[in-house]
Amino acid sequence: MRVGFIGAGNMAGAIVRGIVASGSLAPEDVVVTSAHGHSAQALARETGVDVVGTNDELVEQVGAGGVVVLAVKPHMIADVLAPLRDLLAEHGSLVVSLAAGTTLSRLTELLPEGQAVVRVMPNVNAQIGAGMAAVCGSAEASENQVDAVVGLFENVGRAIVLPERDFSAYSAIAGASPAFVFTFIDALARGGVKNGLAKAQAVRIAAQAVLGSARMVLERAADGATPADLVDTVTSPGGTTVAGLVAMEDAGFSPAVVRGVQATVDRDRELGA
Repeated sequence: MRVGFIGAGNMAGAIVRGIVASGSLAPEDVVVTSAHGHSAQALARETGVDVVGTNDELVEQVGAGGVVVLAVKPHMIADVLAPLRDLLAEHGSLVVSLAAGTTLSRLTELLPEGQAVVRVMPNVNAQIGAGMAAVCGSAEASENQVDAVVGLFENVGRAIVLPERDFSAYSAIAGASPAFVFTFIDALARGGVKNGLAKAQAVRIAAQAVLGSARMVLERAADGATPADLVDTVTSPGGTTVAGLVAMEDAGFSPAVVRGVQATVDRDRELGA
C-alpha cells in the first residue's frame, strides 16, 4: 500500500514522521506534495519519502489500493478535489480527509460517485507522537479501510472509530482541549511563581504533574477507577488538597470547564452548518 499526502504542513509532517519511524510503511511507500513545494521537499529530505510536483502525479503514484490524505485547509478542499475527480474515479484510491468541519456528506458531493472516503480529526499532540484521533468512514468505506486508517493514525498516538454525529463533542474534548490544558498548566505555574518559584521551574513541575495524572487515569481505568475515584486517593480529611479543591470549585472551576466544552461544541456545529 502506498500513502500520499496532499499538503505537508505540521499535521501531515507529524503523521509522515510517525509512519516512517514506526516502520509500518517504508519511506518509498509514502509520497508527499504541497502547494509551493518547499515544505514537501523539506519533509522528503528529513524522512526519505518521495516527493512529487503535482496532485495529479501523487494520485497516479498512489494508485489503486492506496490512500490519498487531504492535509489541506478546509476552504481548499473543493479546489483540490475538483481537478482530481476523474483520476480518483480511475484509480479508486481511498480518500482520507483531515479538514476540520468538512462533513462526509460534503466530501461525498465533491468526489466521484461511489468513492470511499474516511474523515479523521487528529489533534495537535500528534506532533509529539501522543495524539488522539477520531475516525469515521462513509457508507462506501469498508470496515477494513476504516481499520487501516485507524492503524495509520496509531503511529502518532491513539485513534478510535467514532460516529460523525459525535465529532463536535470530540472536537471539544480532544481537538480544543490541549489549549485548555496548556492554560491550566500556565495557571498552576503562575500560582507557583506567586509563592516563590521561578516560572520555568514551575512550568516543568506543573507539566510533569499533569502528564503523570493523565497516565494514571488511563492506566487505572483498566481496573475500573474513574477520575473522581483518583481524586479521593489524593485528598485527606482537613488536608491541603481538599482545601485547594474547594476553593477552585467555589470559583467555578468544573462549571467553567463544562461551559468551555459546550461553547466549543456550539461553535463547531455552527461552522459545520
